Amino acid sequence: MGFFKAYDMRGTFGVDFDLDTVYKVGLSLPRVVTPGVPAPRWLIAHDCRTTGAEVSAALERGLRDAGASVSDLGLASTPMVYFFTAEDGYDGSVMVTASHNPPTDNGLKVSKATALPVGYADGLDEVERLVSEDERRATAEESSASRVSPPVPGALERYLAWQREHGGTPPRSLRYAVDCSNGMASLFAHELFPGAVVVNDVMDGRFPAHSPNPLKDEAREQIAALVRERGLDCGVIFDGDADRAMFVDERGEFVQPDYLVPVVARATRRFMSSGGRGEKVIHDVRTSRGAVEALREDGFEPVMVPVGHAFAKPALRRVGAICGGELAGHYYFSEFAGCDSGALAALRILGEIAAAKERGISFSAMTAPISGRYANSGERNFTVKDKDAAIRSVMECIAAEFPEEVSRSEMDGVRVEFADGWVNVRKSNTEPLLRLIAEFDTRGKLDERVAKLVRAIENA
Repeated sequence: MGFFKAYDMRGTFGVDFDLDTVYKVGLSLPRVVTPGVPAPRWLIAHDCRTTGAEVSAALERGLRDAGASVSDLGLASTPMVYFFTAEDGYDGSVMVTASHNPPTDNGLKVSKATALPVGYADGLDEVERLVSEDERRATAEESSASRVSPPVPGALERYLAWQREHGGTPPRSLRYAVDCSNGMASLFAHELFPGAVVVNDVMDGRFPAHSPNPLKDEAREQIAALVRERGLDCGVIFDGDADRAMFVDERGEFVQPDYLVPVVARATRRFMSSGGRGEKVIHDVRTSRGAVEALREDGFEPVMVPVGHAFAKPALRRVGAICGGELAGHYYFSEFAGCDSGALAALRILGEIAAAKERGISFSAMTAPISGRYANSGERNFTVKDKDAAIRSVMECIAAEFPEEVSRSEMDGVRVEFADGWVNVRKSNTEPLLRLIAEFDTRGKLDERVAKLVRAIENA
């Protein structure tokens, strides 16, 4: 896959893109995202990756040469860019980040006014066309390289104050660890999580401690060991750009992020002082049936959406949901312009863990009524030559060897529901992979049926 993805632009610097590419993206964005707006106001920022500053500078020059005025947050988390885009009324914004990708990568996350995402289906395709047709090479001498963008006054202080107001402060009675992954959570970990054991809190775009992707087992080994060794109540780990937060429980066991969607929803209901029933909560097509059932039991109306922030954020606004979450660890909040915030999610989940502890309930016991309902495979990835052929093979296997189908959704790949479980198979929007996840009411059924699906994919 190239630099332009379904949700953003991302790839290996010097291989998939270079500074000329970034400059041309900057030239194109005002034309595509803010057409007809005279001197549109754009906000930019970058994470701590080693190429962040130079990529940000090339982007800024392109935006300025296209007639935009530019403000620069400098080093920031991705949710900070979303926050100020909406809060301060920018016409567009770009966060320079590759999120959880390896250190060699970088990229651009684009938003328009009110922090609505700009994905391939609603603008990045046109940016790609304009960039590909522009044969100039101009990143420095021929552009406005000497111009300096004004900062956003008191940005970090304003952001921290908002997070505290809407997320609270975990009580000192809660004993927990925070892993910043040498990424952007280092900006706020000590301020928002006083009393926590904080590790890997020095920003370093080489990510020396471990991968900036908390979904990888090796990335969680350190915090899991720390929680076990010190007898802590839980641990929270952020990804590289701090838009995702994930947890390990008091045993150091990973808590699958979709199991925490009902926990986030309960906390959000309390913070919004919404005592009624029927509030909508979004979740992606990979979400556990246990989480969906728990939402309904708590009086929420679950709304399924495609995977990815470019789809989740507009959907949250469209249906009027109060919050939502994904298997990948993104949690969205209506108060946060409908965007994802790892910090806010962590604060609200920690508050729920602390409240459970006061009742004598551990984190694992708190989530057991959600996670213990079904056996879940987790998302499995396959490199295949022909994704469409592999999906057809999966569907043929399901038709021939699985129970009667109850319902089906094709909003993102195919999710097939059965009385005792479900299967989702989909093409990755960010990597050249086929993704499979399944859930059934017993481990025996799950193992047997997943084995059949894997054979179907391998034989496609």
